[in-house]
Parts: sequence; C-alpha cells; structure tokens
Amino acid sequence: MLALDIFLLVLGLALLVEGADWFVDGSAGIARKCKISPLVIGLTIVAFGTSAPELAVSVASAITHSSGMALGNVLGSNITNILLILGISSLLHKMPVQKNSLWLDLPVLLFASVLIIGLGWWGNAIEWWDGIILLTVFAAYLAVLFVNAFKAQKRAKLLACDGTQCAQEEPEEKQPKTKVGKWYADMKQKTWFLIVLTVIGLGMVVGGGTLLVNSAKAIARACGVSEPIIALTVVAIGTSLPELVTSVVAAVKGNTDIAVGNVIGSNIFNIFVVAGISSLIYPLEFTVDGMLVDSLVALGAAAMLMLFALFKGHSLGRAAGAAFTLAFVGYYIYLFIV
Repeated sequence: MLALDIFLLVLGLALLVEGADWFVDGSAGIARKCKISPLVIGLTIVAFGTSAPELAVSVASAITHSSGMALGNVLGSNITNILLILGISSLLHKMPVQKNSLWLDLPVLLFASVLIIGLGWWGNAIEWWDGIILLTVFAAYLAVLFVNAFKAQKRAKLLACDGTQCAQEEPEEKQPKTKVGKWYADMKQKTWFLIVLTVIGLGMVVGGGTLLVNSAKAIARACGVSEPIIALTVVAIGTSLPELVTSVVAAVKGNTDIAVGNVIGSNIFNIFVVAGISSLIYPLEFTVDGMLVDSLVALGAAAMLMLFALFKGHSLGRAAGAAFTLAFVGYYIYLFIV
C-alpha cells in the first residue's frame, strides 16, 4: 500500500508540473488571440501558472481540513524557493537582482513574511478575516505593479519611437527542432486547441494537487511523520519543481535576468494568495509547536536574500549560494532531529 501511495505522490507531482505548463501555454495563447498585452499576460497568467501547484495543494488541503499541510506547503515552498533554488542557481552563475525587485518586491516579501507571522500569532490561527487582509494587501501590491509596469512600457515605447507609428512587437519564440515540438507549436496557433489545452491543464493541476495531498497524508500516517513535516519537505519541494528546473537551467545557460524576480514574485503570491484563499476555506492552525518556527525561517530566508541583494553589484554570487544552501541543509536537519 505504501508503494502505491508513493507512486500516486509522484504521479500527482507530474500532473501538477505538466498541467501548470499546459495551462500557461493555453491561457497565454488565448490572451494573445484576444489582443491582450504581453505585459498583462506576464503579470497575471504566467505569474499564476508558476504558483498554481502550491495553490492547488493548499486549497485541496484546506478543503479536507488539513491546515498543517496547507500552511506547511506555503512556508516550505517559500523556504525552498530562496534557500535551495536560488542557492543552487547562485553557485552555478551570478544571479542579478533587478532594481524593481530590490526596491519594491523584496520589501513587500519581507512585509508579507512579517504579516503572516503577526496574523497567525494573533489567535493561533489564520482565520477567514486574516485571509481577506492578505488578499487586500496583494490587490494593492498588484495595482502598484501594474501602474509601474505600464509606465515603464510607455517610456520604452517613447524611447523606441521617433515620432513615427510603432507596432508592438511580440517576443520571438524559439523554433522547436523535433517533429512533436513543431506539431505542438503549429497547434498552439489554433484557438480551439488553446482552449482545450487550458481546460486540460487546469484539470491536471487540480487533480494532481488533490492526488498529491491525499497520497502525502497516507504516507505520513504510514511512516508516523506529521503532515506539516511532509508538507514542508516532499510537498514543498515537489510544488517548487517548476521554479527549480527553470532557475537552474537559466543559471546554466546564463539567462539569469529575471530568475530572482520570479522567485520573489512566487513567494509573495504564496503568502498573500495561496495562504489567503486557503484560510477563507478553513482556518490554518498557527502555533509555537506548529508553524511559528517555520514561518520565522521563511522570514529569515527573505531577510538573507535582501541582505545579499544590497551588497555592491546587487547580485547573488557564490557566497550567497553557499550561505543559502547551508541554511537549507541546516533547516532540514532541524526538521528531522527536533
């Protein structure tokens, strides 16, 4: 039975990762067909797609009243994103921190990390009204993000145009080399296929999240491990696989311009939206024995990232990578020893 649960766990992870990819491809393609700006697509659909696994797992956990799994997945994913993903990526290649991330996104992440501790500490749980606060703050942050992005886009167009009409250029996509890749690229030009891709992708994310939560709970019971520990380790790393693969591949290829910003954005989304929506469904338990230490580690990871980002050059080098990786190893030793 344990072997079956492990197989279902892996299957759930695979469905989550591939489903999120299909959902982003389909929904972004539909948005382009509707003449929606690539900027808006990036700020909404793509941002949601990279955090869809965490959202699916936490919401599924809240529905089944597994609050430890729901909140543990959020905190564990945030810790993994910074300490493991940026740690490994920074060891492979210097990771620059964009100016916008340094002066807007990172302070917002620090504020979010402090806010969730404060809300959870007050009443030993994150209740539905706390969820409303988290979602309201996220809406305000998103509004600022949109305003700044549109201003930057307008300035760029003015600089690029010398008084003549300038058409908005779509980003060039790499041409696939395999037959399957070429077929997939051709099919993405058809609206009906994009709709099917979006629906199937969303279904895979939801189904994979439910499958992963149920199998993880079964494994935890069989091994005598608590649900929060499973959520902070196996589930957290599993739902962070899209970010992990993307960031490591980008680091190896030297395409690191937006890697740090993507991780920061994913962490902000996890706290405000994933925890916020989950708490609307079922209260998320927050106690000293439960999530306090883990939330402090998540805050510490965000503070470490801010500290290293403020150094000369505003980039994460091997020193930061080594510090992040060692902190991650130390945290996991703590999880299984204490």
